[in-house]
Amino acid sequence: MGDAVPWTLGVVLAGGLSRRMGGGDKTLLPLAGKTLLAHVLERLGPQCADLAVNANGDPARFAGMDETILPDPVPGHPGPLAGILAALEWACDHPSRASWVVTVPGDTPFIPGDLVLRLHQGRVEAGRRVACASSGGRAHPAVGLWPVTLGHGLREGILAGERRVGEWARSQGLAEIPWPDAPIDPFFNINTPDDLRAAERSLAARECEPGSRS
Repeated sequence: MGDAVPWTLGVVLAGGLSRRMGGGDKTLLPLAGKTLLAHVLERLGPQCADLAVNANGDPARFAGMDETILPDPVPGHPGPLAGILAALEWACDHPSRASWVVTVPGDTPFIPGDLVLRLHQGRVEAGRRVACASSGGRAHPAVGLWPVTLGHGLREGILAGERRVGEWARSQGLAEIPWPDAPIDPFFNINTPDDLRAAERSLAARECEPGSRS
């Protein structure tokens, strides 16, 4: 991370049930010779002080990975908010004692290389407490930047029934930071086999363009 970016921990949200992909671990599906998760980690890693993955079930299926595996800290698979809570609580216990966490869904292999920097800059410029990415006129709340101090309140919210990332983020003071969605949306997420094939085509096209992976 550059000096302009506060010490930030990155967490990939991979705890979903992947129903539209037939269940199982969507993030372990292959894309251009690597798993979806590997693509996301490679793009997020240089931007963060450390990385972890929010995933439920047997952690042995991630054997060989260096990243810490974080299960949901609350029962019942309450969705991405539980993954964000796992990230915030992990950061509190992390040796670096970072003040910020960035979260990214595990099915977004094209996240931009300036994600963390621009989320920090946009939050400060807007005078808001948290920030998320947007593209094509649509917010992506799970692609978010969160102060670690939100952990206690988020746990209370989830236990009280809160499930929507966007609504909870807006209640905390949310800045939406825009990215262009052409030639490809950097927050394109893979939900179906057709999406996976489209990502294969897009990745192949990008590999042919010098500098396109930055």
